[in-house]
Amino acid sequence: MSKIFLCDGHNLAFRAFYGIRELNRSDGFPTNMIHGWLRSFWRLEDDFKPDDIWVFFDFGGCPQREKILPEYKANRGSPPEGFVEQLEWVKKLSLALGYGTGEAEGREADDLIAAKVEELKGSHELVIVSADKDLAQLIEPGVSQLLPPPTANPRLGWRMLDDQGVTEKFGVKPNQILDYLSIIGDQADNIPGLTGVGPKTAVKWLQAWGNLEELIANAGRVTPKRFCSMIYEKRDLLLRNREIIKLDSEKNEGDQGPAAPDIEKICEILEIMEMKKSIDEAKLRYSPN
Repeated sequence: MSKIFLCDGHNLAFRAFYGIRELNRSDGFPTNMIHGWLRSFWRLEDDFKPDDIWVFFDFGGCPQREKILPEYKANRGSPPEGFVEQLEWVKKLSLALGYGTGEAEGREADDLIAAKVEELKGSHELVIVSADKDLAQLIEPGVSQLLPPPTANPRLGWRMLDDQGVTEKFGVKPNQILDYLSIIGDQADNIPGLTGVGPKTAVKWLQAWGNLEELIANAGRVTPKRFCSMIYEKRDLLLRNREIIKLDSEKNEGDQGPAAPDIEKICEILEIMEMKKSIDEAKLRYSPN
């Protein structure tokens, strides 16, 4: 069974951007993210040897989620200076490296990953590459998540998360992640949870009641008692959160599938970026013997 990596492009691009700083071309054009991206993906290829790699990117926000919650991701602000300019080259480089790519207006990378999981699961070993906890809702036998090294502690390295690992990390099963995040909210996406309810309490409730509907139905029986009325009064917020956090697995028709690496194109891009050492390594990796 082939191993296919499904990568969260924006998540990994930000990590590459902040992982290496102050690298520029001779004319001042920033190249730190491009360097970090290439090194990260070559490391993935060497350490895990996937048969195919897909990379998915956000494109133009998500009007559907913003309609439900206008404040959705309003806390993000603009990308850092130098990010957008390099992202276009990262996309070109990904295609040259032979990776499949996908983006679609109004859909987020997480949704496109969910769609590809739905399309390929059962016939391939799938590995989602991202630090985004939302994607843990997709984990099941045959689908795992590879977490990048934490920025604050890179020595931890890459960590693989399977269905048992989700339970160990979060305290709930993968099919409960959606309800878990609906209860506690997601600060990174500006989604408010129940006030005063943290992960431990959410885990306790889901272990007792199983899912959001049963939790709401048994609101009067939960502990601590101070949350009984809150759960019932805020049931619309909980169900709204779940609608926002649930990933859209509708197939994307605009994907471009994996292909053989194009060594000429790779070297052309790296030459433009003045990445001479990377050109030498690319020739060793991809040129015919």
